[in-house]
Amino acid sequence: MIFKRAAVTALLGLFIAGPASAQTAAPNPVADFYRGKNVDIYAGLSVGGVYDITARLLARFMGKYIPGNPTLTPHNMEGAAGLRLANWIYQIAPKDGTAFGTFARGLAFDPLLGQTSAFFDAEKFNWIGSTNDEVSICAAWHTSGVTRIEQLYDRELIIGSTGGSGDDEQFPKIINGVLGTKLRTVSGYPGGNEVKMAMERGEVNGRCGWSWSSVKSTEGKWLKDKSISVFIQLSLRRHPDLPDVPMVMDLAKTDEDRQIFKLVFARQVMGWPFAAPPGVPTERIEALRKAFDDTVRDPAFLAEADRLGLEITPVSGERIQALVSDIYRATSPELARKVASMLK
Repeated sequence: MIFKRAAVTALLGLFIAGPASAQTAAPNPVADFYRGKNVDIYAGLSVGGVYDITARLLARFMGKYIPGNPTLTPHNMEGAAGLRLANWIYQIAPKDGTAFGTFARGLAFDPLLGQTSAFFDAEKFNWIGSTNDEVSICAAWHTSGVTRIEQLYDRELIIGSTGGSGDDEQFPKIINGVLGTKLRTVSGYPGGNEVKMAMERGEVNGRCGWSWSSVKSTEGKWLKDKSISVFIQLSLRRHPDLPDVPMVMDLAKTDEDRQIFKLVFARQVMGWPFAAPPGVPTERIEALRKAFDDTVRDPAFLAEADRLGLEITPVSGERIQALVSDIYRATSPELARKVASMLK
């Protein structure tokens, strides 16, 4: 009797263990593809800025969440606030899930606004996610004497920018076009670090379209010693750090003004966006998106981001994909032409 019970128990063990063993051994094509591979992650702006810092931080942690645990290697491909990189990702990068990158958030809407140097369809990028829902600001160097937006209706402020596709070039033009301010940009700096050095040298007197999270993480000393004055915040939401700084939406005088600001500043939701090329197999994009989502919740990642002064309020790739499509479909040709004319 004891022998029979033992035999039955052993047989049941085989039935229980069998499916689990089969499940463990089940093939995982995504893991099989990524195992032993290198994934290149690109930043479209210069070394030391927040785009670069964010890409390098993500590269340190994300590999363990991608099936197969590939090695992520960061790179920089500078040029026109990331336009060079955006074109490269769309046109040239391998379409197998081994390359993706981050570039100026406004680039996604360049084709909509008539930018002829944007050789991509933003709706066809595979958006992976953003580490932050961003608020940007305009700030003036202390020697300029500018502390309020109202001063710029009557006087000029010279500001630095990273190029025609960057927020720090486009936002001042939109503010000028809608509000009648006198912001004048000096363009062509490789990245935010170079703009900041130009401010210190006196080449320019400020920057506009500057991510608040970047200011806090890299220029805390300037805020503490009042080297800069923040005179407006550019977003669809108010940042809790800036309760007394006016929002650009509050300065809109007409419904059309508000529509223009909504079109231009909706990009802030995708504050630090990462995108892969079109044509990557769906299951690999799903794996990269999940790995991104898992990474930005990782306690070690968050601790390191906090040490670096980076804000992390993540936005999923699916939400960015929907946002980009919604803006393209909701913007009338007339409004797009009007905004495009302001950017010339």
